[in-house]
Amino acid sequence: MRRVCLTLPTHRACPDTIRAVAEEAAHGARHFGVEVHLLILDSSEAPVLAEHRQVVAALPRVPGVVVHHLDETAQRAFLRGVITRSGAAEPERMLGLVLPSRVSYGACTDRAFLFAEALGCASVHRRDSDSRYQRLDGEPVFPLHHELTALGRPAAEVAGLVSRSRLDPAYAHRPVALVGGSFVGEMSVDVEEIRRLDPLVYEDVIGLSVPDGYPEIWRRNLIAESFRGAGTAAYTGDLTTLTTVSPTRVDMCNIALAREVYGRVPLPPATDTIGSDYFLLHLVHDARLPGVLHNRHIVNFHTGERRSDSGFLAYQLRFAKFLLAAPHLHSVYAGTTAAGESLLDTGGGLRAAAVADLVRESTLLDPSENAERLDVVDRSYRKLGGRYAEAADFLAARRERLIDEVREDMAEFALLIDAWEPLVHEAAAKGVA
Repeated sequence: MRRVCLTLPTHRACPDTIRAVAEEAAHGARHFGVEVHLLILDSSEAPVLAEHRQVVAALPRVPGVVVHHLDETAQRAFLRGVITRSGAAEPERMLGLVLPSRVSYGACTDRAFLFAEALGCASVHRRDSDSRYQRLDGEPVFPLHHELTALGRPAAEVAGLVSRSRLDPAYAHRPVALVGGSFVGEMSVDVEEIRRLDPLVYEDVIGLSVPDGYPEIWRRNLIAESFRGAGTAAYTGDLTTLTTVSPTRVDMCNIALAREVYGRVPLPPATDTIGSDYFLLHLVHDARLPGVLHNRHIVNFHTGERRSDSGFLAYQLRFAKFLLAAPHLHSVYAGTTAAGESLLDTGGGLRAAAVADLVRESTLLDPSENAERLDVVDRSYRKLGGRYAEAADFLAARRERLIDEVREDMAEFALLIDAWEPLVHEAAAKGVA
């Protein structure tokens, strides 16, 4: 029986989301005859962790659904064993990359990839703790339905199952490597406030995320669409497109990847950096691997913590590191765009060594560009005043450290790519007790 991994990484209270994702797992098992492994990777504090354990214990048992709720102690034990047996150099450093003490959007998903290998799964389907499903006629609309319909099947077969195809026929023999949708509802709470306070400041700051050299009309378009997902339109029926999926059209709370992708290349383990977990979406697109874009968008919302002063500062740090990581990532993406199909080996798999080389090259960029980026953020935030001026002070006190950190993040990502294939192999060999 085909096994798939529906994963929910979390570090905060989300009992309703756990119940909702469990319903999605049951839908997959009932309608597709697959074995769905619901993998909850829980980094929450003890009281929240205890609440989550009660929620998981109370979930109804469903044939074809296997639930794994793992705290960081259990995750660490598994990962340490895999890393040790893989023969990786500096095993404790490697453990710190896949299970860091700080928030890492890439590392939590990398752990899901390794657990999925141990569980014998063919794909990973990721959701986030701050999301809900849309509903139609009172019933939840599950993205898993489209993911299980298309993922891993030859694009030529999937062409007859989607609303429309925009895929180059030259790629029709390749299997679908990615299925994804976006989110509807609230845009990023802190960025939205900047836009509301001063649209020109918003344009200056968000403009730092756009690669250099874009024509002005494209640049403005990207700024206007950033952080907005699919808007606010309600779901009224399915619209699916077979295509090479643009990374700007999907969100990591609503994504599924075939193991042929994540089994070759991991995500950047950068800490406190939003957007770092979109790396594989760029690789899939640039390598011309087929995907399906759907409109079963997830409803985004923000927890109370995100609206608190401490939550605000934590997000501003992650946002600043995203802007500082952008030149490094854009350098890699320019290389993957130029490489195109040559990113694939003769078997159609991603060439990890080629990707690692591009990541390493990006560490050689002149740091003065990032110094200028921090200057733009500093000026912009001080113009906004209030808590943004406080955020400017917070970032200014960490200025040199942040610039150094993003370069080190890329260097460590290259190390993880080098070590990834043996880690994947050992995870598959170990299994999960």
